Amino acid sequence: MLMHDLHALHRPLGSTGLLVSPLGLGTVKLGRDQGVKYPNGFTIPDDHEARRLLDLARELGINLLDTAPAYGISEQRLGPLLRGQRQDWVIVSKVGEEFDNGLSHFDFSKAHTRRSVERSLKRLETDYIDLVLVHSNGDDLSILRDETVYETLAELKQAGLVRGFGFSGKTVEGGLLALEHGDCAMVTYNLGEQQELPVLDYAARHAKGILIKKALASGHICLESGVDPVRASFELIFAHPGVGSAIVGTINPLHLAHNVAMAAEVIMGTTIGNTAQGE
Repeated sequence: MLMHDLHALHRPLGSTGLLVSPLGLGTVKLGRDQGVKYPNGFTIPDDHEARRLLDLARELGINLLDTAPAYGISEQRLGPLLRGQRQDWVIVSKVGEEFDNGLSHFDFSKAHTRRSVERSLKRLETDYIDLVLVHSNGDDLSILRDETVYETLAELKQAGLVRGFGFSGKTVEGGLLALEHGDCAMVTYNLGEQQELPVLDYAARHAKGILIKKALASGHICLESGVDPVRASFELIFAHPGVGSAIVGTINPLHLAHNVAMAAEVIMGTTIGNTAQGE
């Protein structure tokens, strides 16, 4: 049986208690068109286009949205766009990185972390955020060892403002330390970049959550002719038992539908294959 949506394929994100679709929708392109690492330029969708994209994602069984304060006005737009739908979405946001006047700057202090989460709650028009990740500047170990951001997120979780917390980093060591003390790691894992595989392995062994960023290498994948790069990417990603969800950032409805159909086909094929082997 071939499926073309993800409704029946939601899975636990580690032991967070969150059930997520295997594909999540990244929303940087709803809020920012400067300093983004895509091969082609794009126009930020207007409210009508953004609403249609979100409606399509929901119809296709996507329930995971990835946003961040550093994604320009993404959070501010999502609040009004998602009114009346809060129970339909698992929202992931970030702390640590701010993006102003075309430049990023970072603040991992306790005060900024609290302010940032409170601001995200207000912008997203919600009482809680499902998952808050630390947006690393690349110095993963220093952030986790020397800054107060992680313990502050643990306090905010205790207070019920966030349901889970974790780390979007750039190193294996950072990912492993982040999972040791948090709920989830967001890692780069695609056909061209698999250095963070040990983080996925650790997560699978310890029931921790994994979100994949740059799943399609930000649109830069090139393979020999005749090989569908999206299929090949998803075959790699969803073969790993540690993966909860892969974030795709498209604002093209046709691309989104294609990605969903391909992910469903790959996951169902993997499931059927595993079942057959177990019989």
